[in-house]
Amino acid sequence: MKNTTLSAAVLLGSAACQAAAATTLSPVIVTATRTAQTADQTLASVTVISRNDIERSQAQLLPELLRGVPGLALSNNGGPGKATSVFLRGTNSDHVLVLIDGIKVGSATAGTTAFQDLPLSQIERIEIVRGPRSSLYGSEAIGGVIQIFTRKGQGELRPRASVTLGSHQTRSGDFGLSAGGEAGWFNAGFSALNTEGINACDPAAATAFAGCFADEPDRDGYRNRAASLRAGRRLSDDTEVAFNWLRTEGDSEFDGNFQNESESGQQVLGVSLDSALSEHWQTRLQLGRSWDESDNFKDGDFSSRFDTRRDSVSWQNDIAVGSTALLTLGLDFQHDEVSSTEDFDVTERDNSGAFAQYQFMLGRHELIAALRHDDNEQFGSQGTGSLAWGYDTAYGVRLTASYGTAFKAPSFNELYFPFFGNPDLAPEESETLEFGIAAPLGQGNWALNLYETRIDDLIAFDASIMAPANVESARIRGLELVLQQPLGDWDLNGNLTLLDPEDRDTGNRLPRRARQSLQLDLDRDFGRYGVGASVHAVGKRYDDLANSRELDGYATLDLRASYRFAADWTLGARAVNLFDRDYETASFYEQEGRSFYATLSYAPAKGLSPC
Repeated sequence: MKNTTLSAAVLLGSAACQAAAATTLSPVIVTATRTAQTADQTLASVTVISRNDIERSQAQLLPELLRGVPGLALSNNGGPGKATSVFLRGTNSDHVLVLIDGIKVGSATAGTTAFQDLPLSQIERIEIVRGPRSSLYGSEAIGGVIQIFTRKGQGELRPRASVTLGSHQTRSGDFGLSAGGEAGWFNAGFSALNTEGINACDPAAATAFAGCFADEPDRDGYRNRAASLRAGRRLSDDTEVAFNWLRTEGDSEFDGNFQNESESGQQVLGVSLDSALSEHWQTRLQLGRSWDESDNFKDGDFSSRFDTRRDSVSWQNDIAVGSTALLTLGLDFQHDEVSSTEDFDVTERDNSGAFAQYQFMLGRHELIAALRHDDNEQFGSQGTGSLAWGYDTAYGVRLTASYGTAFKAPSFNELYFPFFGNPDLAPEESETLEFGIAAPLGQGNWALNLYETRIDDLIAFDASIMAPANVESARIRGLELVLQQPLGDWDLNGNLTLLDPEDRDTGNRLPRRARQSLQLDLDRDFGRYGVGASVHAVGKRYDDLANSRELDGYATLDLRASYRFAADWTLGARAVNLFDRDYETASFYEQEGRSFYATLSYAPAKGLSPC
């Protein structure tokens, strides 16, 4: 079976989605190794969120969906559309590489991605790979990689639509059209969301030297508009060209002394060519451009602008070596450019990367080795590597072990922001050791992963020079337990994360990371009816490096139900934070209390590809 998988990675290449369609119980993963692997065969710790998962959850925004992923923590500044940070396996929020349809996105100034603005209605699948991936992707992948795939059309021409109404005068809707066949395919979509939101910041923050530093007791609304287009054309039996485009615009109100409104935009544009040069050689060329735009205002008056643009080129070659090995060779190029009302000393830089990966099998053993070299204008050369081993026992138990190094190049803000940046910063470097075991359990399965990550030259604010500096190191130890298990007619999915994120210089805990977090999802399908519940629990955290401001632990309960009253029509209802729990993920920034939402959706069957 595994030998066939290695060959399929070469012969199918960009047609990996076809393999996924035929393997519904084990979806194809492409992010972990940049080649096609089924979820039960990858040696990485991976979570896949499918379109079915998205619709079952009835989540309105991407952060709501991500918070249930093992090893992932979120920090949000006051409700829908507000700045949201993702911490993967206890690493920093800028230690996560984010791709949309294979194109790197995010702000070159801030070094992070605006997850709060990415529209769920345009997303078909999300792959979250935990652990270092710099040996394949370069900078930022210390904690892992999150890749988002937009929708892809299949079958007859089909429309889709949904409308949602709910608390805080929330109104949202989306419309899409898709089709596809052997010669080509397309999917187009548009979505809009408006909410009056909640009061983002507790007025106590005005005198607490934290939070928003402002007393503005009002509702802080959010508006979002998004559109996407993804299309492909098969030029021959061996060659396919594809195009992807996504643009999302957000308008978020918040509390602040210097700014209290932001108009943001994210856009990604890509084109790819996949071709089988021979029976054993698949090549892929991808060109992309992404934009991150932000205009900021104070009481309606313009305050500042931060726009970044990222151009990228990637050429990857997958070569089958016999029936049990796969060699991957590739080149990456990236150009970042900044345009801002602030005066940055440097406004652009290039990065070139070359990588190689070798996957092979020997009996029940599987090995993957990868090496990469990056050359960056600002920080020079950087080499990274990884080695992973897997062993399948005769009893269905899989043992894995891996070691990987990674790095993070300083962002433009960290290097050159006026009166704040430090141009002498060195890249952050890390090494991670991980052990895992996975096994079937009745009709379900479970997996346990143990890991330790050490980060040197960690970038943090140094009060002695009033600027960021390489003054700290960190050691992060973690355990992730994942369980999928039918309980009679119910489906139970759960995960537990135990984390020890330590600042090695002070012995303090890294901020906004809890030692314990738990997610439990219980769902049942009655045919026309569906019901479900989610429990999300997070332990105590600190909001600052000094560990002087403690954030209380909390637990929330969400309920959901759906009724398919006609072949293509479904009515959904959702209760969020049913017990109205007060909690914060960042000091003084409030979160949504008890809320209710109802969704009416029209979606003809078999209108979408699994990826």
